[in-house]
Amino acid sequence: MHPRIEDYALIGDEQTAALVGRDGSVDWLCLPRFDSPSCFAKLLGTEDHGHWRIAPKGAHLCTRRAYRPDTLVLDSEWDTPDGTVRVTDFMPQRDRAPDLVRVIEGLDGRVTMRGELRLRFDYGSIVPWMRRTESHRVAVAGPDAAWLRSHPQVRTWGKDFATHSEFTVGKGEKVGFVLTWHPSHRPHPPFGDPFQALETSVEDWRAWAAQCRYQGPYRDAVVRSLITLKALTYAPTGGIVAAPTTSLPEKLGGVRNWDYRYSWLRDSTLTLEALLAVGYHEEAEAWRDWLLRAVAGDPADLQIMYGLSGERRLPEYEVPWLPGFQGSAPVRIGNEAVKQLQLDVYGEVIDSLSLARRSGLPVRPHMWRVQCALMEFLRSAWRQPDAGLWEVRGQRRHFVYSKVMAWVAADRAVRVLESDPGLEGNLEGWRAMRDEVHREVCERGYDAERNTFTQYYGSRTLDASLLLIPRVGFLPPDDPRVTGTIDAVREELAYDGFLRRYSTDGSDVDPLPGSEGAFLVCSFWLAQALHLTGRTEEARELFERLVGLCNDVGLLAEEYDPETGTLLGNFPQAFSHLGLVGTALVLYGTETAR
Repeated sequence: MHPRIEDYALIGDEQTAALVGRDGSVDWLCLPRFDSPSCFAKLLGTEDHGHWRIAPKGAHLCTRRAYRPDTLVLDSEWDTPDGTVRVTDFMPQRDRAPDLVRVIEGLDGRVTMRGELRLRFDYGSIVPWMRRTESHRVAVAGPDAAWLRSHPQVRTWGKDFATHSEFTVGKGEKVGFVLTWHPSHRPHPPFGDPFQALETSVEDWRAWAAQCRYQGPYRDAVVRSLITLKALTYAPTGGIVAAPTTSLPEKLGGVRNWDYRYSWLRDSTLTLEALLAVGYHEEAEAWRDWLLRAVAGDPADLQIMYGLSGERRLPEYEVPWLPGFQGSAPVRIGNEAVKQLQLDVYGEVIDSLSLARRSGLPVRPHMWRVQCALMEFLRSAWRQPDAGLWEVRGQRRHFVYSKVMAWVAADRAVRVLESDPGLEGNLEGWRAMRDEVHREVCERGYDAERNTFTQYYGSRTLDASLLLIPRVGFLPPDDPRVTGTIDAVREELAYDGFLRRYSTDGSDVDPLPGSEGAFLVCSFWLAQALHLTGRTEEARELFERLVGLCNDVGLLAEEYDPETGTLLGNFPQAFSHLGLVGTALVLYGTETAR
């Protein structure tokens, strides 16, 4: 039976990430960073492409599993005829080398466990050379080395290019495994104690979660989302990855499979809003500083995404030896959309830096100069057509959301100058741009006959991003054009009460074949828009349905398929969890339109 996307849970150490299945298998491990070529890749292919399974002999899916409260430490338990056993998976915080720790504990009776470690590097294409040394097994291939350490009572042997193990645990007995990666040309890193690492990890995560100031309804879901966002952070730089996976499909068997292991500028305002609102100023400052480093340079060269250290070159290619998740090919590495012109990101960056200033984050000396440079470029570039926020790989258009965000850029820059007379900037020029953009969008991007804004100038199609018009302050929530747009988007893009991003059926915007599921962040936007327009009860009902789509350990993917009741797209998805946190703050906290 094929695993489903929702069958996985996330563990990580803020530099690496792994997905753990309900069958006790670690199926996707990125080392030493999210964009590294060294990884397991069963999630993208078959068992031949790498996994590490530890489970009771003869057992399949675990009986139950859960994160320990307010941590990223995962407990999976199996009830068997011989007894009950728990496997605890986590990745402790580290300095140099990543450790993946698995602790097996007998809870009742005596249970025989079996393990299989099938190491494959370079996206499942390279079988390493295995050797034994003292109580370790060492795998080496090119630049990569991995060390497997286990308890002396565990019997291990090699067979069919895999390391197998078998052992028995009784009530109260514990067995620890540690898998450590390091560059093969360096000495192996120090080996730590798995049991002490477990205690420390639980303490560290709980101390971090306790800083959350949100005390409203669904606090557990909000905290779980914040922990997930923390786990998707690359701690050395402050960058936050959109998802730790690549090519999980937007429709099973389809071709809409993209690499999301990068940082998108589009997420910046939502990320800052969420972190600042719940009290995580240190993380917000680190993200703001990553943003400033990433966008440094010629404003005309601003990209929509970057590597986690700010890398600009993210070439896209396909790996034909991987058949894809449940046959959804191609599997892509890199993301060609990095070359697209998407004007909305200028608005998101300037809005983020303005928010950081208003929120009291320490001002960097060059921050205002960056905003001025971006604004002066945008003042001449905003009239161009672009690829839009959904990165469609078709003809450029005058997308309404892109123009709205150009207005946001000018509006926020003007507000900063008006509030701080000591700053220098093109106040009159930016005011004129703000007025011109607003006037043009209302004339060319609005369909008076249907009382709705449209996806792009002159079109009759709609786009879920139009729901953000009141949220960013382009028009007040009680404007008839806003309520008309919300109703039209809700009707045209509805998918069992949730929303698609836009219509892919016969679309003249998106040339790719096939359809996709409901895009979860868009449905969160709908809940926010309903609340802002006075339909709070409907908004809360939708929010409750959305929270109900989280898998059993509280994680969300990019999309959801109402027809099959399964999650779709890369997983877990930062955008979806940002939507959950932001909507909870709007519905039950103090957040308002920007």
